[in-house]
Amino acid sequence: MDRIVAEVLAAAERRDAAALKALLHPYLHWHEPRLDLRGRVKVLARLAAAPAPGPPASYELRDGQIYRWNG
Repeated sequence: MDRIVAEVLAAAERRDAAALKALLHPYLHWHEPRLDLRGRVKVLARLAAAPAPGPPASYELRDGQIYRWNG
């Protein structure tokens, strides 16, 4: 597993919004079963309100941050 993905999962588990903000691209595309979100603010709200996600099936990095997350 990529280091950045592991850091996102750990930060989500800790509910560490500051760490997540640094790891997630501002124009993030986030896909989970029955959920599609665009934008870091919306994803941060989802992560604060729901259980931490599992590892993604695929992901894309841009500028050292998660740009696409396909759960």
